[in-house]
Amino acid sequence: MSPIKLAIVGVGKIVRDQHLPSIANNPDFELIATASRHGTVEGIPSFTAIEAMLDAVPAIDAVSLCMPPQYRYEAAYKALSAGKHVFLEKPPGATLSEVADLENLAKAKGVSLFASWHSRYAPAVEAAKAFLAGTTIRSAHVIWKEDVRHWHPNQEWIWQAGGLGVFDPGINALSIVTHILPPLFLTSATLEFPENRDSPIAADLHFKSGAGLPVHAEFDWRQTGKQSWDIVAETDAGQMVLAEGGSKLSVNGEPNFSAPEAEYPSLYRRFAEIVKAGTSDVDVSPLRHVADAFMLGKRKFVEAFYD
Repeated sequence: MSPIKLAIVGVGKIVRDQHLPSIANNPDFELIATASRHGTVEGIPSFTAIEAMLDAVPAIDAVSLCMPPQYRYEAAYKALSAGKHVFLEKPPGATLSEVADLENLAKAKGVSLFASWHSRYAPAVEAAKAFLAGTTIRSAHVIWKEDVRHWHPNQEWIWQAGGLGVFDPGINALSIVTHILPPLFLTSATLEFPENRDSPIAADLHFKSGAGLPVHAEFDWRQTGKQSWDIVAETDAGQMVLAEGGSKLSVNGEPNFSAPEAEYPSLYRRFAEIVKAGTSDVDVSPLRHVADAFMLGKRKFVEAFYD
């Protein structure tokens, strides 16, 4: 089978750091075009808008959409309408309704739609899932705290309505939680909004399962020093810690699993699988929890925040 001819829309830091190396090392894909207001890829035809790219390069089979979520629906709609398979960076959209509409359109057009969740492919996540499946979970605590100044300097879109604020990284934790724990629902939430921002800078969430499993999640974008991306579960087999964003697993303080990071290569392997199979992979459960937090959460206004 010849490589899938791929285009990227939105050439920014995440594309350069993760998408481009993953595509270059995957024989299932050939990058043949990009569209971005500012970014380009050397040696690849570049356009400033997806419409111009689709018109000029009809050979495109699939499109990876890597712009902010507020602008993703329109681009995805155009790509799917043109009969292209679509890879959606996380989160897959600004709203659940947008993603549902895109899923229906992909089905009608007979093309694949992939809602990607890169943290689910962190190296120790499957080992954590297997461990938890073999014991009884008593409680879980998610600590996802980082410094927005380091990870998103001068990126105004994340603070605007639809940009998700602290849920931009927090949804990574939720993508793991929805993969390794039983189904949960939100019972209470407090969202902290800077006085000068439309999106929260911190969130404190409480969930439980139908069987009563309590899960507490803390997200904060004001962390300094060591960054925290940990999920701790108390179980009948002892304490499990899935640390460093899912890259390391320990049980009762003893290392259990560690491996090199390969999240984006795994995403592109999965995308190739569903394109070849003629199916879609659109799980919105992490985004549903974010929507529930905005619906149920109490708002607390805090000091204005500046980059």
